[in-house]
Amino acid sequence: MKTGLFFGSFNPVHIGHLIIADHIAQYTDLREVWLVVSPHNPLKEKSSLARDHDRLHLVQLAVEDNPRLKASSVEFQLPKPSYTIDTLTYLREKYPEKEFALIMGSDNFRSIHLWKNYQMLLDHFDIYLYNRPEEEMENVRQHPRVFIVPAPLLGISSTYIRERIKSGKSVRYLVPEKVFDYLETSGMYKK
Repeated sequence: MKTGLFFGSFNPVHIGHLIIADHIAQYTDLREVWLVVSPHNPLKEKSSLARDHDRLHLVQLAVEDNPRLKASSVEFQLPKPSYTIDTLTYLREKYPEKEFALIMGSDNFRSIHLWKNYQMLLDHFDIYLYNRPEEEMENVRQHPRVFIVPAPLLGISSTYIRERIKSGKSVRYLVPEKVFDYLETSGMYKK
């Protein structure tokens, strides 16, 4: 079974993430997509992150009704910071029956040369790229393991959602209803 791994902070998960994951699960050869909640991206600041299990819970709420999407906490038990190649090595050992592929925005792909053992990623794993609106894709079209998926994109971000919550604005319709309800009752991101 071919499984796509969509890594992210999901701080918080929003409908843009879910639209991309669902679109890729439906319109590519991937049978399922795991939304892998990353405890710490080594290229990002950790201080603005909500607690790992809170972010995981939001992703679980967001995908629980979609059999092709799954929330994953695999990186929680691995050494920090999280490196994609280490996670993939672990997953290959744990699930030898699965073929894993990466899902990422073209903006992340542009900085892949900064990733640990990035050439191994390019040589051994398929990568499904969704185009960010401001990104140029011509430089990746020649790579045999990189596939460009024209996924529908929304101009929202987790940062925008956190800012709205902090300023007392509603995020209804920007996140799934169950996520919205949890954010409202828990007070997450209001501090």
